Amino acid sequence: MHVHFIIHEDFEAPGAYEQWAKMHQHTISYSRVYLGEPLPDKIDKIDMLIIMGGPQSPATTKKECPHFDSLAEQAIISTAIKSQKIVIGVCLGSQLIGEALGAHFEHSPEKEIGKFPITLTEAGKKNPLFAHFGDSLAVGHWHNDMPGLTQDAQIIAYSEGCPRQIIAYGPFVYGFQCHMELTHDVVEQLIAHSENDLKQAEKYRFIDTPQQLRLHDYSEMNQKLFGFLDKLSLLSQPQK
Repeated sequence: MHVHFIIHEDFEAPGAYEQWAKMHQHTISYSRVYLGEPLPDKIDKIDMLIIMGGPQSPATTKKECPHFDSLAEQAIISTAIKSQKIVIGVCLGSQLIGEALGAHFEHSPEKEIGKFPITLTEAGKKNPLFAHFGDSLAVGHWHNDMPGLTQDAQIIAYSEGCPRQIIAYGPFVYGFQCHMELTHDVVEQLIAHSENDLKQAEKYRFIDTPQQLRLHDYSEMNQKLFGFLDKLSLLSQPQK
């Protein structure tokens, strides 16, 4: 399997997603757009497209952020979905999937930064890709917005602060507003970039302090993510 990552900023690293790909010895390529690396011009050699997060929104213009081309990314996402590739969006990436399908992103009711539980919906509990999540699972968060919903989209999980944490847009297309890829290394990068947000932790219900962020154990949610990716990659293989 060949996995391609679109990465918007160095501090929004693929973390456990990249660990999973390397663990299974999948080939990996990158569009690190913050370094000026190009987006893929073809999708045929990509089996799994993973679009990472970033401080941008789908509405961010090239004038506001010259290295981020929202419409170009949406076009690639749309092509990948039509080609029945696996497409996974994380945070901003999940919002871009919704936009590519005609569903506009919205602001989340609450800003969330830290590790808080998500709860599976009935649709989530019935989806075999998430059977190992249980009824609820503590996962990472780092967001202000949430993805839009298409007519056929299913909400797989929600949190107290955000009603759209995991969205199924199709059998191979999933948006994760939550950050199950967080590791301690990735968290340190995010802390270094989010100093101003974290100073306001006392003002918000769902913002952890840097000390709390460093003390969290992220290994369980990483393992749950690996299980999801294992099942999804197996499901996408041609049936013999």
